[in-house]
Amino acid sequence: MLTLGIETSCDETGIGLIDDDCILANVVSSQLAHTKYGGVVPELAARNHIRTIIPVMKNAFDVARHRLDDVELISVTRGPGLMGALLVGLSIAKSLAIALKKPMIGVNHLEGHVYALSLAPQKPQYPYLILLVSGGHTELVLVKEEFKYQTLGRTVDDACGEAFDKVAKILGLPYPGGPYIEKEARTGNAENVRLPVPKPGGFNFSYAGLKTAVLYYTKDHQDYNLSDVAASFQESALEHLIQVTERALDHVRVEHLGVVGGVSVNKRLRERFTELSMRKSIHLYLPDIQHCTDNGVMIARAGARRFRKYGPSSLTVDAVAREALDALT
Repeated sequence: MLTLGIETSCDETGIGLIDDDCILANVVSSQLAHTKYGGVVPELAARNHIRTIIPVMKNAFDVARHRLDDVELISVTRGPGLMGALLVGLSIAKSLAIALKKPMIGVNHLEGHVYALSLAPQKPQYPYLILLVSGGHTELVLVKEEFKYQTLGRTVDDACGEAFDKVAKILGLPYPGGPYIEKEARTGNAENVRLPVPKPGGFNFSYAGLKTAVLYYTKDHQDYNLSDVAASFQESALEHLIQVTERALDHVRVEHLGVVGGVSVNKRLRERFTELSMRKSIHLYLPDIQHCTDNGVMIARAGARRFRKYGPSSLTVDAVAREALDALT
């Protein structure tokens, strides 16, 4: 089944084409307009999606060597995300469904990240634990079986990726901050700057305090070493993920762990979770780098799987700014 995936939940315009398990095209346009603001401006994001979605889609079909008429299913992100951005993708998907007389299915963005794991050769076995860590989300989800989720914990304030962006702004680094902090941290010594590891308790996460600690440190130490602060922040942020995930693993007693979302691109994160998997004797699953950040292929994959069980969505389906995995049926 040739499935078109459309992803516009934030500031990436992603178009993917898959034929069952075969990835035919994965084209993503990242918006640079937000860099000078140090974060995503929702109205700008929506406008840029309008400008780029058709050219990106044409590019994807060229790469896949298919025509629009070949599409058998249209899968689109319906939420969670920025409402204006979501409505651009959803409007295009509905228009295509009507024009082509093809079924359409609305997909939860978080479920798309979960299904990014199924694009790799090695797939987790049910039940498994998912750590979803991105700019907008940081949460632990137990995947009991296909389409059956239990959220164990989530951030009570800033998401991990959001904290990377905000700390980068404090340090005078560009947006998005994750890659720049990671680059600086490679030459830094985390031991030279003592930053706290958040401890909110249970299976929840919290990054506001760590972000504030960086702010106060830079104000109190005007001659701070940028690389050392970046290294210390990164280690504290990742240690928080490790500690909470380890508690959750001990609680649910599963042998399979997946780490997904944009922050899972971070090489140091991958090292730390590989160490955790060896220490706990569990199987670790990480998406390919190209499938970690927002993309259309993961939406196509999730939509195709959900369509086979539940059928298409109504053309009246709405975009939603917030939607937990637990709420899906």
